[in-house]
Amino acid sequence: MIEFNNVSKSFAGQPAVSHLDLHIATGAFTVLIGTSGSGKSTTLKMINRLVEHDEGTITFAGEEIRSLPVLELRRRMGYAIQSIGLFPHWTVAQNIATVLQLQKWSRARIDARVDELMALLGLDPSLRARYPHQLSGGQQQRVGVARALAADPEVLLMDEPFGALDPVTRGALQQEMVRIHRLLGRTIVLVTHDIDEALQLADHLVLMDGGKVVQQGTPLSMLTSPENDFVREFFGRSELGVRLLSLRQVSAYLRSEPVYTGEALRADMSLREALSAFVAQQCEVLPVHNADGQPCGSLHFRDLLCVEASCEDPA
Repeated sequence: MIEFNNVSKSFAGQPAVSHLDLHIATGAFTVLIGTSGSGKSTTLKMINRLVEHDEGTITFAGEEIRSLPVLELRRRMGYAIQSIGLFPHWTVAQNIATVLQLQKWSRARIDARVDELMALLGLDPSLRARYPHQLSGGQQQRVGVARALAADPEVLLMDEPFGALDPVTRGALQQEMVRIHRLLGRTIVLVTHDIDEALQLADHLVLMDGGKVVQQGTPLSMLTSPENDFVREFFGRSELGVRLLSLRQVSAYLRSEPVYTGEALRADMSLREALSAFVAQQCEVLPVHNADGQPCGSLHFRDLLCVEASCEDPA
């Protein structure tokens, strides 16, 4: 979907991205992560030409991005940012319909699309006529994502979209983005500095430093097979076990015997969430229910310890 070939960008003579080669596959949820100044946000902004690259080529769906008019390129890409950027004097419905109005959709078609997106993002229809200052931070961010998805873009670009939210709201929106990605299958490129967020969201993770890609791959491969000490230290040697738990689901560690005491775990929750439940309930075994709420087995606390032991750093 998107390819960087030997791309460089400097600001006031200081390189931000240097000879970058990167392939972003169609339908992938790609997350760019790194320390401040690593070049991840610059990389994202070069995709829709908010920042123009100095050298190399960037192709989008097989076309060099500079061969496309800027407005046409950006209309094919949704863009959501941390500050949201909602128009304060426009209602929720008007904000979501921003791009659709520019594309001169009919009123009936716009109304139908707004209703569809509000349902998709879990926004109650009663919020339709409210203004941004009447919404919570999480609701504002959902409206921002709905607006970015309004014209059914081929790519959704997200720059630290959840950085200003409280942990509970942030976690809920992270789960929402995973659900939307599975439902729509859109190519998503997201920038974050939050390691746990990156591990939870990405199916392709790109770690950058000094304007270059240090390592890329699945979150599991990045944790278990770091290519150098920088990668190993970035993800944290001491937290490796807990982070590995966040990548694995309860369903993979089920035992068939039924258990009838304790608050049930969901089969689709992460082992990290299950660990919290074990600590809270102070028990050794918990029942597990499937998506329909039916018992499907049990999880043993000691099995989590085996998972952590299996990922000990060989170094």
